[in-house]
Amino acid sequence: MTTPQQLSVASYNIHKGVGADRRRDLVRTAAVIGEIGADILALQEADTRFGTRTGLLDLDQIRRDLGLVAVPLSGIGPAHGWHGNLLLVRDAHIEKVRQLDLPGFEPRGALMTDLSIRGHDLRVLNVHLGLLPGSRLAQSRALLDSLSGLDNRPTLLLGDMNEWRSGSAAFETLSRYFTQSAVLRSYPARYPLLPLDRLMTCAQGVLLDVAVHDTPLARRASDHLPVKAKLRLGTTAMHSL
Repeated sequence: MTTPQQLSVASYNIHKGVGADRRRDLVRTAAVIGEIGADILALQEADTRFGTRTGLLDLDQIRRDLGLVAVPLSGIGPAHGWHGNLLLVRDAHIEKVRQLDLPGFEPRGALMTDLSIRGHDLRVLNVHLGLLPGSRLAQSRALLDSLSGLDNRPTLLLGDMNEWRSGSAAFETLSRYFTQSAVLRSYPARYPLLPLDRLMTCAQGVLLDVAVHDTPLARRASDHLPVKAKLRLGTTAMHSL
């Protein structure tokens, strides 16, 4: 259970609802989302990949059953997310959403959402970095550039980093602003070997009880396991850009 001073946060690459059995089952995906029980949940691969990138989840049912609301986006057609990135929040007031295009060999994007939740101002970055090291470095630099000049509020980064080396150039770049949580293996879901999915926070917050959400259903529902934590917000100074 979270306290008023803590928020439950998580990141989950749902693999377009396709599980280890190669079946697309969004009811199963929604059940895992319910298991996680997060107040803030960053999803990746929430849309089909090609063409019109149609949204896959039943967002109305998730809102009714789980109390999670999708952050509103603009100009996305039938998609639910931005480059597949979708943010679900509970009892939050959305102030501003920025849909960021990221550089790299393949089209990638990130969501930056400013919100107020349980009396706290918070900025959440939901990301899915590229497959090539050079792309991940350029995208990490672009993420830091996007924060430059914004108001000084607690900032949380969640996502599939497609990177397992904590000392990589991409992570070294992000460490100018963010502190990584515990590095936990989340991929592939059936036999997790690589820590591709990460949670990071600036110096105004700390991530506690970091864990992989490893249940029989989660191992079947996607090729990634969710990662989750409790976010405690504080008042210490942020890293400078």
